[in-house]
Amino acid sequence: MDPFTERTPRVVSAVKLLRAAERRKTGRFLAEGANSVTAALDTGRIDELFVTTDAAVRHADLVERALAQRVRVSPVTDRAAKALGDTVTPPGLVAVCRTVDVPVSDALGSRPRLLAVPVEINDPGNAGTVIRVADAVGADAAILAGDSVDPHNGKCVRSSAGSVFHLPIARERDVDAVLAAITAAGVQVLATAADGEVDLDDADELLARPTAWLFGNEAHGLDPALAARADHRVRIPIHGRAESLNLATAAAICLYASARVQHRTTGPTP
Repeated sequence: MDPFTERTPRVVSAVKLLRAAERRKTGRFLAEGANSVTAALDTGRIDELFVTTDAAVRHADLVERALAQRVRVSPVTDRAAKALGDTVTPPGLVAVCRTVDVPVSDALGSRPRLLAVPVEINDPGNAGTVIRVADAVGADAAILAGDSVDPHNGKCVRSSAGSVFHLPIARERDVDAVLAAITAAGVQVLATAADGEVDLDDADELLARPTAWLFGNEAHGLDPALAARADHRVRIPIHGRAESLNLATAAAICLYASARVQHRTTGPTP
């Protein structure tokens, strides 16, 4: 079978998934690279795998796994692989996957103890990193609230290193609805704030409770009115001369602090 080119209809259709509107319309998105493809295979979400000749050799195990799962494996030229991706150096391995986001009610459906809730997050790299951290600490879900980036964006998927497939991810533009649902689920809301009344180093008693962390926009932080609606506002102590921390770093510190206390008080999840 000759490799598909960038003009082959199936490749042309898949390339359209680089646009958010097409992802919403079809319920499909592209996952590029070995980490993402491995995670997608683990969760059975792949419809088709495009692979170059070189990538088929380098990742023969993934190709074999895909075939064993009856995933359609389609050889493509290097130019087609470049058209399917948005990286400078295409890995030659691109999967068409079913979208992963779920309703907020599903994300909250299993008595969650730890949630990451970035609000109005715009940078897909930061979004992917927050999802990856949430996965790493064993959080129950990530909820992207407000007018946030699409978690199926190629850069977000790559930055998550496969984590978009590992935990529930919800998107909800109505921030009020998100806060109401979290509260109704019996989860406290903590907000990061430079002038917070609680120091993270002194917050272990709070962190032991089921917690949803609100993280603000990269450029403007968390809206003060929204932060005021949280159950508590927590400041991350800065002992050096840095003025502040970026979104992904603050999220990692807070989520790991919660996970440390929760695992110490309840033990690891069986």
